Amino acid sequence: MPDKKSPSIEKTLILAKLSRLREYYGYLKQLQAYTLEDFIGDFRIHGAAERFLQVFIECIIDVGNGLFSFLQLRRPERYRDILYILAEAGIIPKDFAETVALMMGLRNLLVHAYASISLKMLYESLQEKI
Repeated sequence: MPDKKSPSIEKTLILAKLSRLREYYGYLKQLQAYTLEDFIGDFRIHGAAERFLQVFIECIIDVGNGLFSFLQLRRPERYRDILYILAEAGIIPKDFAETVALMMGLRNLLVHAYASISLKMLYESLQEKI
């Protein structure tokens, strides 16, 4: 029989993920300062943006899943449902949930269609969704 995590351990894990989420958010905000030309022309810039967008979104998923367990909320069917359930529970504002839920589609592109992502689309996502 698997051990269940204690509430204090779950809380500690959620807080650690929130800390990482803030860190990644800071990196993404810094990357927004680049022009489209610089972004497309420098593999280090668009590579960093791609990676930090992916782990930023993954952190959102992890925090949401941790909260579901910790607060005994219903489980989502899809990643984007995580945000809607948290909004329904009054944990996050609904408009924030709708904005971030759109990022789940970006996560799927970053994870599954990484070879065909348009750098212009990635730049626009960085500028408009963060």
